[in-house]
Amino acid sequence: MANKGGGGCLVLLVIVAAIGGYAYYRSHQGGSAEPPPGSTTGGGSGRYVALGDSYTSAPRTGKQAGDPPGCARSDNNYPHLVAAELKPAEFADVSCSGATTANLTGSQKTKDGTNPPQLDAVNDKTTLVTIGIGGNDVGLIGLAGNCATAHPNAAPCRDRLTAGGKDELAAKIDAAAGKVSSVLKKIHQKAPKARVVVVGYPTVLPDGDGCWPVLPLGAPDVAYLRDSLGHLNDKLAAEAKANNAGFADTARPGKGHDLCTDSDERWVEGLVPTSAAAALHPNARGERGMADVVAKLLS
Repeated sequence: MANKGGGGCLVLLVIVAAIGGYAYYRSHQGGSAEPPPGSTTGGGSGRYVALGDSYTSAPRTGKQAGDPPGCARSDNNYPHLVAAELKPAEFADVSCSGATTANLTGSQKTKDGTNPPQLDAVNDKTTLVTIGIGGNDVGLIGLAGNCATAHPNAAPCRDRLTAGGKDELAAKIDAAAGKVSSVLKKIHQKAPKARVVVVGYPTVLPDGDGCWPVLPLGAPDVAYLRDSLGHLNDKLAAEAKANNAGFADTARPGKGHDLCTDSDERWVEGLVPTSAAAALHPNARGERGMADVVAKLLS
């Protein structure tokens, strides 16, 4: 995920349900669900299209892949890794840093070029679609930067966003979920035989109080944002279930790899990255972990 400069987003769920003849697994912080059966992708057949924001495009983790350069799309992001395993006949990664749900149906201007509407890449020959979107509709990464505090027990973001008894962030997440639902319907219209997988955001914040001052968020705001990220992933999983799509839970396997963990363990970088990645975004290890979740769903 990212804002227009390349910022981004995140997290997830468990609950077991049977639907349409296949098992749906989800939970608060855990639970992937296979997509319904569809056309085959892999072994030299099928067309795989990857849609998404910067948690999909993975800025700075690898070499530039495709145009425009302003999308900061890397050649080792999870779509490229999944494609390398599946080996479809055709592969199109049109993800773009800073993308919102509006950029799936409308073009996106970046600092270096314009990305066409991402859904333009989806057609009736498409057999697989992965989509990771919604964080920029909510503005989570920008929020994280604005929540910094010199006091480890302060909660400037929670207090501001819940003033008056209404949780503004929760309302934005609910609104974003409705937009994702609309996008999923459009994907099925354009590619009726495709299997569709919604890819959730990985674990970004740790359990507990965080790691102030390395991450300068007060403990109450760490909890508030962590729960909000969980709410976002819950909503993404629910919309996937309601719209005949699978859900890739990247939060559960990402636990213990958050931005407060050691540099050789973390999947998501902190405010000052210690490996090749954008701040508050997955590094190459994180993209590999996300790819493993998606590939397992499709195997």
